[in-house]
Amino acid sequence: MEQTIVCPNTFENMAVCTTCISDPDSALVQSARSGDISAFEQLVKKYDRKLFRIALNITHNIEDAQEVVQTAFFKAYTNLDRFEANAKFLTWLTRIAVNEALTKLRRLRSQGREVSLDSENSNGELLPSDFSDWHPNPEQLYSDSEFRELLRKALDQLSPALRVVFVLRDMQGLSYDDTAAVLKLETTAVKSRLHRARLQLREKLSNYFSRDRIT
Repeated sequence: MEQTIVCPNTFENMAVCTTCISDPDSALVQSARSGDISAFEQLVKKYDRKLFRIALNITHNIEDAQEVVQTAFFKAYTNLDRFEANAKFLTWLTRIAVNEALTKLRRLRSQGREVSLDSENSNGELLPSDFSDWHPNPEQLYSDSEFRELLRKALDQLSPALRVVFVLRDMQGLSYDDTAAVLKLETTAVKSRLHRARLQLREKLSNYFSRDRIT
């Protein structure tokens, strides 16, 4: 017999919960809260790759990114009772991962550790999803290993506040509103930071884009 999950936001079984409608993860989250480990495992399987890409593009280190993702899921699971039902689970989960990645980044820099990205093992993850206005041939840009390395170095020089906005909006394709929700910022602040990040990156990569490239 199929299990029926009743959202605690409703007072009657026939009531419609707008949160459940807007958040596709609501049922799984409620099941996980009730002790269903398999429900949370489904959430892990659904979002682990997405969180890894975000963490990798912030830390630029595969092992650190893996640790960030593991810690983020652990904290999410142990704090499910603190998750507000009027928010999206993915937004909340991404916020945890971003905070963990930034904490990791600050710790590494305080230790003077050099962060690096092994391009052979990264499978080209360090690629923006919205760079069509930066180059007349996006396909060539995406496949250019030289550009990936230059972008990595340029991102290293951005402040964490600007880097994370660029990663979420331009590299992971989150909307302005979702990026703002993850970072707990106003949408106008996200747009301002993203504009500054793009300008700084464009300046740092100006030599690359000013070349006469053969397409």
